[in-house]
Amino acid sequence: MHEHLDDTAVIQMILQGQQAAYATLVTRYQQYVFTIAMRHVNNRELAEELAQDAFVKAYKYLADFKGNSKFSTWLYTIVHTTCLSHMRKKKDETILLEEEKMVTISDNSYEQKPTDKLEQKTQKQMLENAMKHLPEAEAQILTLFYQAEQSIEEVGMIMGLTTANVKVRLFRSRQKLRDVLESKYSRELV
Repeated sequence: MHEHLDDTAVIQMILQGQQAAYATLVTRYQQYVFTIAMRHVNNRELAEELAQDAFVKAYKYLADFKGNSKFSTWLYTIVHTTCLSHMRKKKDETILLEEEKMVTISDNSYEQKPTDKLEQKTQKQMLENAMKHLPEAEAQILTLFYQAEQSIEEVGMIMGLTTANVKVRLFRSRQKLRDVLESKYSRELV
């Protein structure tokens, strides 16, 4: 019903008393929120629960959204904080970050040969495995910029960094990712 409206218009409707319009935002961002939660907890059921908690918090604090950034940036911050709070409460050292997903391959974008799909899957798996070897902050900055498609300024807002610092960290993180790929997968990259 409200799918054609941009986030700002939907938010205004919700704030004016049309709570049912929130379902539009949930539908629009449910996969995004779930993916972020999975990255933190690597457990499907727990990620679904954390995603639901994040949506409840976002609804509760929707009036606090000022529109200075994209809604997705604001929502990312809520999901990230919700996951970190959960992990702090549990103090479970076995919780690992899930593979970072920097490459999104759309099966509907064009017709592929089975060998192309296999090659893309192999490359994606190599990238995901390489991301596991990076420190959390470096994997996070690469994910925010490439997978979540946040701008330099938005990454800075989320991570509490200046734009200059984001650029430096992005550069260094890309270098480290390249080094990991070369050292661990040099034979496969040829």
